[in-house]
Amino acid sequence: MTGGPEQAIRITPDMLLSRRLDLERRMSRVPPVTLGLIAVFAAILAAEISRGALESEFGIVRAGALVRQLVLDGQWWRLVTMMFLHGGVDHLFSNAVALYILGMVCEHAYGRAQFTFLFVMSGIAGSALSAWLSPGPSVGASGAIFGLQGAAIVLMVRHRDRLIMRARRIGVVLAAWAVFTIMQGLATPYVDNGAHIGGFLGGMLVARALHPIVLAPPSDDVRARIRRSAIIAAGIVAAAAIGWAVS
Repeated sequence: MTGGPEQAIRITPDMLLSRRLDLERRMSRVPPVTLGLIAVFAAILAAEISRGALESEFGIVRAGALVRQLVLDGQWWRLVTMMFLHGGVDHLFSNAVALYILGMVCEHAYGRAQFTFLFVMSGIAGSALSAWLSPGPSVGASGAIFGLQGAAIVLMVRHRDRLIMRARRIGVVLAAWAVFTIMQGLATPYVDNGAHIGGFLGGMLVARALHPIVLAPPSDDVRARIRRSAIIAAGIVAAAAIGWAVS
């Protein structure tokens, strides 16, 4: 044989990022923000029950439920507080299961800070459409949860060339689930489809501005933007809590 030894090929970051990703790989089954939200929901529901908030419309409204006229009267904070309230144990359980599943995906894909921003802004979008379509009262985190669903679908569609087939199939299942749930809600009284649709569309819109850290590490500028988004989300929730407390 003739010729010298083969030259080594330098592996660049672009070459590494070109690999397709199994979204489920290394996905934590204990997503901290998601589980923290579920714990907060459970604690608030316990307080609702202990104070008799579920026994009358007046009680649930006083607890912070969404009511269109009260929002128009200046109680904007109800757009936020409604997503932390639930109408009973079964309502909380169904939302907690959906939140856990979608939270694993979105918290893994976008990171804790962006996940928090996504959850809060999707919930507000769902509350806004709910208030526009219905006088209320309305409670529940389903608008925010539908936002996570919309964001997961955006991730899998926009980055389908970077995700393996199994992860892309998740997006198809999520889309079918969203359509089925909304159609079921149209035929079922007392289901807040305004919150579902508004949250879903809001989550899709917000997701277009998020950086999928699972696909590529963020630059310094992106990290700063992510920190700002987390501060905004925390500020909104804090302001809503203060508004509820002083009302």
